[in-house]
Amino acid sequence: MAAPWRYRNKAQVPVGVIDGALVGGFYARGSHRIIDMETCLIQHESNDDVISRVKAIGRRLGITAYDEETGQGLLRHVVVKVGFRTGEMMLVLVTNGDRIPREDEWIAAIREELPAVVSICQNVNTRQTNVIFGDVTRVLWGREVIYDYIGDVKFAISARSFYQVNPIQTEVLYGKTVEYAGLTGQETVIDAYCGIGTISLFLAQHAKRVYGVEIVKEAIEDARVNAKLNGMNHVTFEVGASEDVIPAWKEQGIEADVIVVDPPRKGCDPHLLDTIIKMKPERVVYVSCNPATLARDLRILEDGGYRTVEVTPVDMFPHTVHVEAVCFLKYVL
Repeated sequence: MAAPWRYRNKAQVPVGVIDGALVGGFYARGSHRIIDMETCLIQHESNDDVISRVKAIGRRLGITAYDEETGQGLLRHVVVKVGFRTGEMMLVLVTNGDRIPREDEWIAAIREELPAVVSICQNVNTRQTNVIFGDVTRVLWGREVIYDYIGDVKFAISARSFYQVNPIQTEVLYGKTVEYAGLTGQETVIDAYCGIGTISLFLAQHAKRVYGVEIVKEAIEDARVNAKLNGMNHVTFEVGASEDVIPAWKEQGIEADVIVVDPPRKGCDPHLLDTIIKMKPERVVYVSCNPATLARDLRILEDGGYRTVEVTPVDMFPHTVHVEAVCFLKYVL
């Protein structure tokens, strides 16, 4: 990445109290003690600004911070998302309860001080847990989504939808995926672990048909919205486990020329790898965020008749130990 700073489009900051004042930042290493933060050099500048102003408004209005030990207090996290291409911003206040004291004043202050914010949401999480989001999200003001682009593809981003945090490197990652897929416009592609359809729709610009499968129902709902948003009627999304849905598609006569997998850190489900080997697509493109499980799964695919042709690492998270990799495998038996 040419300029590996200010690349993150999402910030999620825990909120607490220091010397009686509302603060928000990061946890000290190995603890849940919050270190107040005004600037993070890998966050988009707008995210820093929104968090700083929201803390200041909260202090003025006497908003209480959640206390993990007692379970009391209101504000747990401040989550901010920004569209790099559109400049649109979303603010999510994660609260320990439904009611926000002086809600109208808070919304008015945010709107006045932060005109780029087009969506203010509240997520309610009353559980004593380290998980950031609860099950209920509502719009306090503005839209339900913000929009952004990866390449020429437009995406609607809701409060809880997954979206790659480094949009600049995401375009590099997806571009390499398209290259390895070797698409000419005549292929049928299956995207396992498709999420909200980011890779699927990127591939759909160059393929005849694309099928995406994902076990999270809400993600598939977002994927369908994004396909419609881009007028891509040749893309189909289905909820379910890849190892169950893909064989069912095969029984319906759907034959994949290319299968793309982008699994979580634990890697591919063994049943999915077995399904890929049985289907024998000409090409497999494996996008990985964990080199260890990638090596394990490549061994299985190679034993099943594939050859790893090329692997390209992509630095999605500069200044961290994490790296993504895109792998091109070709069926050779």
